[in-house]
Amino acid sequence: MDPYAARLYEMKLVEIYKRTEWLHYEISQNDFVKLFHVEIKNGKPIRPEKPEGFDLDRDTLLAVLVAFRQAFS
Repeated sequence: MDPYAARLYEMKLVEIYKRTEWLHYEISQNDFVKLFHVEIKNGKPIRPEKPEGFDLDRDTLLAVLVAFRQAFS
Protein backbone atom coordinates (compact mmCIF):
# COMPACT_ATOMS: atom_id res chain seq x y z
CA MET A 1 0.00 0.00 0.00
CA ASP A 2 1.21 3.46 -0.86
CA PRO A 3 1.88 5.36 2.40
CA TYR A 4 1.17 8.67 0.64
CA ALA A 5 -2.30 7.48 -0.40
CA ALA A 6 -3.05 6.22 3.11
CA ARG A 7 -2.01 9.55 4.63
CA LEU A 8 -4.05 11.48 2.03
CA TYR A 9 -7.11 9.35 2.86
CA GLU A 10 -6.65 10.02 6.57
CA MET A 11 -6.34 13.77 5.94
CA LYS A 12 -9.54 13.73 3.91
CA LEU A 13 -11.34 11.90 6.73
CA VAL A 14 -10.21 14.61 9.15
CA GLU A 15 -11.54 17.27 6.76
CA ILE A 16 -14.90 15.48 6.60
CA TYR A 17 -15.01 15.30 10.39
CA LYS A 18 -14.22 19.01 10.75
CA ARG A 19 -16.89 20.17 8.30
CA THR A 20 -19.62 17.88 9.70
CA GLU A 21 -20.80 19.71 12.82
CA TRP A 22 -22.91 16.97 14.40
CA LEU A 23 -20.05 14.46 14.40
CA HIS A 24 -18.28 16.51 17.08
CA TYR A 25 -21.07 15.64 19.52
CA GLU A 26 -21.20 11.94 18.64
CA ILE A 27 -17.60 10.75 18.23
CA SER A 28 -14.02 11.95 18.60
CA GLN A 29 -11.90 12.72 15.55
CA ASN A 30 -9.55 9.78 16.18
CA ASP A 31 -12.45 7.36 16.59
CA PHE A 32 -14.02 8.63 13.36
CA VAL A 33 -10.80 7.99 11.45
CA LYS A 34 -10.54 4.52 13.03
CA LEU A 35 -14.08 3.68 11.84
CA PHE A 36 -12.84 3.84 8.25
CA HIS A 37 -9.43 2.19 8.53
CA VAL A 38 -8.01 0.77 5.33
CA GLU A 39 -8.13 -2.98 4.92
CA ILE A 40 -5.86 -4.64 2.38
CA LYS A 41 -6.78 -7.75 0.39
CA ASN A 42 -4.45 -9.21 -2.24
CA GLY A 43 -2.33 -6.07 -2.05
CA LYS A 44 -5.21 -3.70 -2.81
CA PRO A 45 -7.20 -1.48 -0.45
CA ILE A 46 -10.82 -2.50 0.09
CA ARG A 47 -13.55 0.15 -0.06
CA PRO A 48 -14.89 0.91 3.43
CA GLU A 49 -18.41 -0.15 4.36
CA LYS A 50 -20.92 1.69 6.52
CA PRO A 51 -19.80 1.06 10.11
CA GLU A 52 -22.10 -1.07 12.25
CA GLY A 53 -23.13 0.40 15.56
CA PHE A 54 -22.75 4.00 14.42
CA ASP A 55 -25.55 5.88 12.66
CA LEU A 56 -23.95 7.78 9.79
CA ASP A 57 -25.95 9.91 7.37
CA ARG A 58 -25.83 9.29 3.63
CA ASP A 59 -23.96 12.50 2.75
CA THR A 60 -21.15 11.79 5.19
CA LEU A 61 -20.81 8.20 4.01
CA LEU A 62 -20.68 9.34 0.39
CA ALA A 63 -17.99 11.90 1.30
CA VAL A 64 -15.94 9.09 2.88
CA LEU A 65 -16.31 6.93 -0.23
CA VAL A 66 -15.27 9.81 -2.49
CA ALA A 67 -12.24 10.46 -0.27
CA PHE A 68 -11.29 6.79 -0.51
CA ARG A 69 -11.58 6.78 -4.28
CA GLN A 70 -9.58 10.00 -4.64
CA ALA A 71 -6.80 8.71 -2.41
CA PHE A 72 -6.49 5.19 -3.81
CA SER A 73 -7.32 5.49 -7.51
